[in-house]
Amino acid sequence: MNIARLVHPGFWFGKTDKKDALNLARMGVGGFCLYGGTRTEVAQLTQALRAASPHKRILISADYEDGLGRWLPDAPLFPSNLALGAADVASLAFEKGLLTARQAKSLGVDWVFAPVVDLADNPHNPIVNTRSFGADPERVTRLAEAFMEGLSKGGALNSLKHFPGHGNTNTDSHLALPVVMATKQHLWDYELLPFRRLLGLADSVMVGHLLVPALDDQRPASTSPAVIREFLQKGMGYCGCICTDALCMKALGDEKQAALSAFLAGAHILLVPEKPFDLINFLNAQNLPADLLKRAEQMQNVLCARADEVPYPTQASAFGPTDFCERTAQKALTLLGMPLHLQAGDTLQYLSIGNDEDISAEPFFTALRAQGIQVQPFSGTADKLAVLCWRRYQAFKGKIGLDEKESALVKKALSQAHKSIVISFANPWAASQLNCNGKLFTFSPAPAFQQAAAWALTERLTPHGQLPITL
Repeated sequence: MNIARLVHPGFWFGKTDKKDALNLARMGVGGFCLYGGTRTEVAQLTQALRAASPHKRILISADYEDGLGRWLPDAPLFPSNLALGAADVASLAFEKGLLTARQAKSLGVDWVFAPVVDLADNPHNPIVNTRSFGADPERVTRLAEAFMEGLSKGGALNSLKHFPGHGNTNTDSHLALPVVMATKQHLWDYELLPFRRLLGLADSVMVGHLLVPALDDQRPASTSPAVIREFLQKGMGYCGCICTDALCMKALGDEKQAALSAFLAGAHILLVPEKPFDLINFLNAQNLPADLLKRAEQMQNVLCARADEVPYPTQASAFGPTDFCERTAQKALTLLGMPLHLQAGDTLQYLSIGNDEDISAEPFFTALRAQGIQVQPFSGTADKLAVLCWRRYQAFKGKIGLDEKESALVKKALSQAHKSIVISFANPWAASQLNCNGKLFTFSPAPAFQQAAAWALTERLTPHGQLPITL
């Protein structure tokens, strides 16, 4: 086996040198994980990388957990998993998987690193949050299974992540090593339940950079023989492909040694190292066990064969019109407490908070104006006020709640409003920090969800969703 095939580098559009990527492809890496780009750029790059590779087939992957729109500006942003959890309709989860697969495949991406089956059971977790289907492992399992079936029908490979469960931590593993403090029995009954039920449908399992003392109190799960070989493979009977979480994350320390440990522990794919050339040279200098190399090659061959089972659709067919987001938004929208009702001729003042990514609120405003509502920024006092809370998870950020300054700003504004409502377009726990009589949750900032929120205020839509978490 060409040892370079163990390595699947990342490619960041606008950052990674394409010449380096082509050189890595020529060296025989097993695939690439893509970040960003436009539809045209992604399609052109996947073709170029495959043409440069000496392998008959390589795997192109991406973190399209909420559809392609989280990474591509010209692709639709699909509902978050937490929105699907609030709707709790398996057919919608299936549809998300199917649409995601078809759109990804049309660009040459055949492996989607999803679903996230971590539980949303810790309000301080800065990186799982809306990526989870909820806190109930049964609901997470049911919806993740439907999503995986959709991915499969659309021809994309899946990956259960982040084994053995990243939900109950306070740390972003992009920045430091999280510690999961739970007994083995608790892990088995809760965090591991989705993995246990879904391993038979998994094309791969992504092992997280997590220290789980109940399973191994010395090594992170992604480098631990006790977690991978003894627990996942022998104990749980999983015989499929195992990949690490991205090695460029800061949870593991020395990248080369971590990658070597992961491979020796049972990982078949070393994902997204910070310095792929150095890692390949390092691995080539090691005396890697022949049986492990053979097994890794077999695993990648199996994935390549599965990826070819469904033909690549055209972009025109994959990105055709659909009302999927609108239907999901209408099922997911959740109200706690008192509603705020608006009528034609009313003026709604708004205060935006936590909008780190400068997400446009124009879909929300446009839907209100279409119902005859005037929309104005908060002026200091208001008859009717909507606090728009946008904060959502971001890798390498390490926080997801509102800080004291933001909370104080909202508290003061709410005290100066006769009637008010907080609308959370992302992290529901951020809204829970705010003391308001009414809270409306969309779990997604996608345009259809903003429109649904506006329709709820104008009584065109009644929220039917149920919180899939505990506030």
